[in-house]
Amino acid sequence: MQDDLRGTGVRLPAPSLSPIRAVLRRIVYACAALGLVFLLVALDLDGYKDSYDGKVSLLDALYYATVTVSTTGYGDITPVTPLARTVNILAVTPLRIVFLVILVGTTLEVLTRRTREIFLIDRWRSRLRDHTVIIGYGTKGRAAIRTLLENERDKESIVVIDPRAEAIEEANADGFAGVVGDATRSEVQNRAGVRQASEIIVATQRDDTTALVTLTARQLNKTATIVAAVREAENDPLVRQSGADVVITSSDAAGRMLGVATQSPAVSALIEDFLAYGKGLDLAERPVQPHEIGRSPSQCDGVVIAVVRDGRILTYADEEVSSIREGDRLVVVNAPQG
Repeated sequence: MQDDLRGTGVRLPAPSLSPIRAVLRRIVYACAALGLVFLLVALDLDGYKDSYDGKVSLLDALYYATVTVSTTGYGDITPVTPLARTVNILAVTPLRIVFLVILVGTTLEVLTRRTREIFLIDRWRSRLRDHTVIIGYGTKGRAAIRTLLENERDKESIVVIDPRAEAIEEANADGFAGVVGDATRSEVQNRAGVRQASEIIVATQRDDTTALVTLTARQLNKTATIVAAVREAENDPLVRQSGADVVITSSDAAGRMLGVATQSPAVSALIEDFLAYGKGLDLAERPVQPHEIGRSPSQCDGVVIAVVRDGRILTYADEEVSSIREGDRLVVVNAPQG
């Protein structure tokens, strides 16, 4: 786990060096220390004495190096000359310490890193509430995130799920928490805190995957707003039955935009303006203010183009909205300030 696990957010990138590679690297260092001790002993075999036969061979030198750096030393082979003892004092003993540091350090590092990861992730999840889960960090997912950020949403409140490790690495680099895995599995969605999310955006690459992901998300969270994107309009009912509150058909929407642009470029430009939040005119949904109750849409603050009542969207010209009621929500056009 990297040092970017701090604050109220968390990131779950793959570590820069995997634990297996870290252990293998430490083993190489330990073997190098062992080999150096063997070389020092092999260069001065006559300076050592074997209690068994009095002579020290290369095999005995390797044996001595092994038991010495591991600190188990049995005393059957000992340095007897001043030179051999000096080499043990100045070289073999420091190498023994290095070997121990490598051995113990690897164990402590692995245990400490794992414990720290678990602690930080658990702390993050315990504080994760009312966040937004983005399932799919492709073109649609990134565009959805940009819109959320333009609406002053914090990066710490956004969690990304994607089956591609490289996509999550990109999300981490962009400052978002990320979970690598198949979002059709409840275990993966639970890791992203779907149960505590207030909004779930499904932007996968396939419509069948979208339906399964939406179904899983709805089973885990009955109250969150789920918005899903599909490529084909014929899959819209299926995804809605799976639990989506809003379904966006990307191919039909693009086709309609192409048709509108051909017949009325100005209208097309205006629609594109609405889609780019913070530039020019913006569409926004807000609750009714107390002083607006009982008034007509034209008498409310701002330009009201629709009223959301009992889950239905009614245009400003509909007879049912001739009078604004308590509990209504207004869809208004916001003009740029200044």
